[in-house]
Amino acid sequence: MSTLVGKKAPVFKANAVINGNDIVENYSLDQFIGSKYVVFFFYPLDFTFVCPTELLAFQAKLAEFEKRNTAVVGCSVDSQFSHWAWLNTEKNQGGIKGVTYPIVADLSKTIAENYGVLAGEYDIDEEGKSIFVGGPVAYRGLFLIDKNGVVRHQLVNDLPLGRSIDEALRMVDALAHFEEYGEVCPANWSEGKDAMTASANGVADYLSKH
Repeated sequence: MSTLVGKKAPVFKANAVINGNDIVENYSLDQFIGSKYVVFFFYPLDFTFVCPTELLAFQAKLAEFEKRNTAVVGCSVDSQFSHWAWLNTEKNQGGIKGVTYPIVADLSKTIAENYGVLAGEYDIDEEGKSIFVGGPVAYRGLFLIDKNGVVRHQLVNDLPLGRSIDEALRMVDALAHFEEYGEVCPANWSEGKDAMTASANGVADYLSKH
């Protein structure tokens, strides 16, 4: 697995479900270039256990991302029809009804593979047949993509480990602060706290105050 930070986010066009109910073709993140940040995250499978807690948690904070001019987009190796069914299943039945941000279908697993989060790989067996070794699902990968389509932050969790939505928001804030003020963000920085200039004097000044 290689890092994508500092590189252009891999381009794709795929089926997706938007607004919780509408299936669209050729969905692409390219629509946000020049206008919005994107938090693009992968999860293993629909109708599982940790996954609905994450997707619903992103929805609960969706207004906070929107205030920051940030699009949230999910993706798994399920089909658009599985996404649609899950999105239309009540929460008390294991569904994620109420989620409105787009969820991309990566049935071919090529998007997860291109982003380096596929929990396995294709190989050839002794008979020359193509096989899949490992888990044919995506790790819990998250990518913060800037308005130029460049990945600026990347986080990958193993399958049992749910993510912090607040940390994703913090990373958006840090990127926006750097772009607006040119200041870098130290450890545990959050909006409203002191940042610093990227220089020896800037570091010394910051450390002397903290």
